[in-house]
Amino acid sequence: MSYRLGVDVGGTFTDLLLVNDKNGRTWSAKVPSTPADQSIGVLNGISRICEHAGIEPSGIEHVMHGTTVATNTVLTGTGAKCGLVTTKGYRQVLQIARSYVPGGLGGWVIYNKSLPMAGLASTIEADERVSARGEVVHKLDESKLRKDLQALKKQNIEALTVCLINSFANDKHEKRIKAIAMEEMPDIPVSLSSEVVPEMQEYERTVTTVANSYVRPRVARYVKNLKAKIEQQSGKIKLHILRSDGGLASAASSEEFPVNMLMSGPAGGVTGAVWVAQQAGFPNLLTADMGGTSTDVALIQNGQARLRRETTVGDVTVRASSVDIRTVGAGGGSIAHVPELTKALRVGPQSAGADPGPAAYGRGGTEPTVADANVVLGYIPDMQKLGGDMALDRELATQAVQKVADALGMSLKDSALGIYNIVNENMVGALRMVSVEQGYDPRDYALIAFGGAGPIHANALSRLLGSWPSIIPPGPGVLCALGDATTAVRDERARTYVRKFSEISAKEVKSLLQELQREAAKALEAEGVPKAEMRNSFEVDLRYHGQGLRLAVQVDMKDLEKRGLKSLSDQFDAEHKRLFTFALNLPHELVSLRAAVLGKGISIKRPELPKGGPDPKAAAVGKQASYMDGKSVTATVYDRAKLKAGNKIKGPAIVMEMDSTTVILPKYHGVVDKVGCILIYPDGYKAAKSTVKKRK
Repeated sequence: MSYRLGVDVGGTFTDLLLVNDKNGRTWSAKVPSTPADQSIGVLNGISRICEHAGIEPSGIEHVMHGTTVATNTVLTGTGAKCGLVTTKGYRQVLQIARSYVPGGLGGWVIYNKSLPMAGLASTIEADERVSARGEVVHKLDESKLRKDLQALKKQNIEALTVCLINSFANDKHEKRIKAIAMEEMPDIPVSLSSEVVPEMQEYERTVTTVANSYVRPRVARYVKNLKAKIEQQSGKIKLHILRSDGGLASAASSEEFPVNMLMSGPAGGVTGAVWVAQQAGFPNLLTADMGGTSTDVALIQNGQARLRRETTVGDVTVRASSVDIRTVGAGGGSIAHVPELTKALRVGPQSAGADPGPAAYGRGGTEPTVADANVVLGYIPDMQKLGGDMALDRELATQAVQKVADALGMSLKDSALGIYNIVNENMVGALRMVSVEQGYDPRDYALIAFGGAGPIHANALSRLLGSWPSIIPPGPGVLCALGDATTAVRDERARTYVRKFSEISAKEVKSLLQELQREAAKALEAEGVPKAEMRNSFEVDLRYHGQGLRLAVQVDMKDLEKRGLKSLSDQFDAEHKRLFTFALNLPHELVSLRAAVLGKGISIKRPELPKGGPDPKAAAVGKQASYMDGKSVTATVYDRAKLKAGNKIKGPAIVMEMDSTTVILPKYHGVVDKVGCILIYPDGYKAAKSTVKKRK
């Protein structure tokens, strides 16, 4: 019998979900992360989950892994020393960059621009030139290039990037430079912009390819090391890494193109949320993945996560497809502090992380965190053990939060409630970025909260946003691992092709997209994905002629054949109007084309819960003194494993399980649906049966 394993490594915990390929049965586990070497935490988790399932590690044939190695490499500035080859005259492309300063009108006063990932001293110019249409204007001077590469080698660079002007139209010179570089420095990995992101706009293409080189050696070492250790423990396995766009990439592809993995970790949660949405019948969702270090939020429309063409990590923005996720430093380990100057309570973005972690963990942490505040508020029951075996120290949590109370001159519980409320507002700010700022009303969406800490804050977040119901999926703490386990192999190909609509035809667009689709399909065929299981999606970037902005629109091949290019321009006009309130009577222009090919994911059978009446008393396991909405209350504590479909849980209540805790506030109630989701509503709210109704 074969098994597949989803693994998600977070800043505080490593989550795992084991799936029986034959019958879809699942097991989950949660272990502390090991930041110094993430593979240690993964191996610890494999041992534990195999023990839970009663199998040997050798039974695992396929591992799907969401990792933050690439993300953390960029955030901590610990990537490779990169060399860069540009076309003559473009040596300072990274220094010139784009004239954008974050932080509003006065942002420039305090903005400290980070240094480029490839320094000017490590940048050389290739004497060559290709036109925008792909014609060779000036041949490559190979003798000069060799001398410059030899000088660059003496700088002990660890990775090389080649990004030439207009190479998206003709990659001949880039490939020749790579061949020469491999002769001069055979041990140095080389990234070509024509392979990483063959699209126009010189700065975006350069910074993306340099970012690929910057994280490439570290990601490659991690992937090879992880695979070797897992195979030592479990035998021969197939390893895939989650891409930023929610698909899977082979180990080899992730080593060569790690820039596509910058949002690997958070993408797993959104993929898992989409799966739960399909099961629960809520296609329109806001997602809130609250872990120990941060919260990642996204918007799901009609059962599909919204994708964006750019990925931002810290102050680095690269052109790589990713789920439209926004991250805020608001997690269970976020540290609360009161600055001496303002005496105003602040929460995050600093985090206690996994080591030492919140004070309540008893591992040496002394700073007050959100998790400590939740313990003081009684939101985590005394009988609760995180991950099934980690007891929390209420006394240490109280001592930590007392620091905030003393600084504010407030009571202990009111200070803890202040920490709780502020971190909720921080998360709402991020949720508004993916909804209100994109033209979507959060009241038209349900909210699904997951991650170890998400269900504690879900009710409060929905109350602030007006998003009902709050959905707490089964196993919320390991939903990212579920997303890793249920997703499929994906590959994407893109091409810049700037033409006014008057210069092209629908037939030509279709032909170009099909050519890209065939290229992407080859990568899946190499992974053993049958053609019958491949699903295709197509997208083009459009703009008004003369406009700098461009918007992506989906391509329906049948509609393209039927209505021609108008099927694309109508979508563009509608999206432009939604975002900016107007459309222009100007010619439309094609900028880029993309084709994505997706394999078939595994089908997990979520068993339906036994039916029960509205009274959940059979699942009640005790009482817990809590502090909610500024009042002391006694909450009923329930064991989620004992709940049945149809149970109605009246607040104040706390539902505990192995990997998380759900808080239901007074004047709210939770309904258990047939697949085990807890749907939280205000008392008296009339819920839609299968979907969140659109506002008119």
